[in-house]
Amino acid sequence: MKNRRLFFLLLLTFFTQSLAQKTNTAQKGTKVVPAPSSVSIGGEPVVVLKRPQSTDQSKPQFLTATVLPGRGMAVLQITAYVPGKGEVEVLAAPSLGDAKDLLDNHDDKFGNKIFTIGGAFLVPYANRIRGKVSSDGNEITTTVAGQTVHLPANWSGKNPGAEKHSMHGLMLTSKFENVGQHSAPDASTVSGTFHAGDWSGHWPSSTDVTVKVALTNQAAELTITAKNVGKEPLPMGIGWHPYFAIPGGDRKQARLHLPAEKVAGMNNYDDVFPTGEVHPVTMGNGKYNFTAPEGKPLDDIYLDDNFQDLKRDATGSATTAVIDPASKYGIRIRALSREIKSIQVYSPPDKSFVAVEPQFNLPDPYGSEWKNKLTSMVVLKPGESTTWRVRLELFAPTT
Repeated sequence: MKNRRLFFLLLLTFFTQSLAQKTNTAQKGTKVVPAPSSVSIGGEPVVVLKRPQSTDQSKPQFLTATVLPGRGMAVLQITAYVPGKGEVEVLAAPSLGDAKDLLDNHDDKFGNKIFTIGGAFLVPYANRIRGKVSSDGNEITTTVAGQTVHLPANWSGKNPGAEKHSMHGLMLTSKFENVGQHSAPDASTVSGTFHAGDWSGHWPSSTDVTVKVALTNQAAELTITAKNVGKEPLPMGIGWHPYFAIPGGDRKQARLHLPAEKVAGMNNYDDVFPTGEVHPVTMGNGKYNFTAPEGKPLDDIYLDDNFQDLKRDATGSATTAVIDPASKYGIRIRALSREIKSIQVYSPPDKSFVAVEPQFNLPDPYGSEWKNKLTSMVVLKPGESTTWRVRLELFAPTT
């Protein structure tokens, strides 16, 4: 009898503690290190954030976000529910299995493949940097903030003799540490830190980078913070390279809204090097003018252009929108940080995506072609930080 009473007492204690734990979790959320995933990319488990679909199915809503801590915290995919279409892929990217094969099982000396899919983060510079190419073709030498640096020559145009240059930063293959996932009733988040140091000798001073991805049904918010933990000034450019899918696949009728008054002159669409000239988007026949609130059809326009002089709303954000009227689908890309000074847009006519790349710096920010123009690299004193922040929002277009 005594043993039976002891058994029931222990059982009651267990259920009481279990109920208290569940109540506390529901109120405060749960912070955990991600459990080992069945899929790893870049040597680190893939993290998938999930949101339960709300009962109101009359509005679009985000469902999942797939993040790659072993590849610079790149966002491989985001999915959403769209009324009338069901679950759609927000980004143009292969399946998780195919992405692993592409990124882990093929020769990728510089890590370039990650910025051809999904959405790679670009740190400590976005876009192109030109310089003197080494005899073996693997590096360029240039001057950054008064210092001579050697950067990977990881890109060139396709034309014969195209000049090699450095493209999209130094974080493409970086493995993040202290990766933590947090689930709460209002949001699911993942964050991680990369102690970049001097980027293997390629960049001045010393950098710590933190990336956070937060997902709700209404928004996906992306935040990158870079801190100068060294003893010298730290030049910093931050960007993102997301390929936004056109769900219906019909690019011609898809529309683009860009809050930009100027577009940079380019030498051609193979090198895509800036000339240093900047033109009003209204020049000529207004090919580059996407300022209308309802956007403008992409039709057969080829775009690989850098848009500048961004117009901001009362909240300080500069908002781009990709709209697929046939699918009754739209996504807003809100550049929340005022340090974001330009948007690179890449969209070939034969593809069903629009890459919208919000970034701090202009292309080739240390190039002589800019003369005395500020090219929007942020310079951090020792101990200072800067933050790049972008929010994605879904909407149903009225036109």
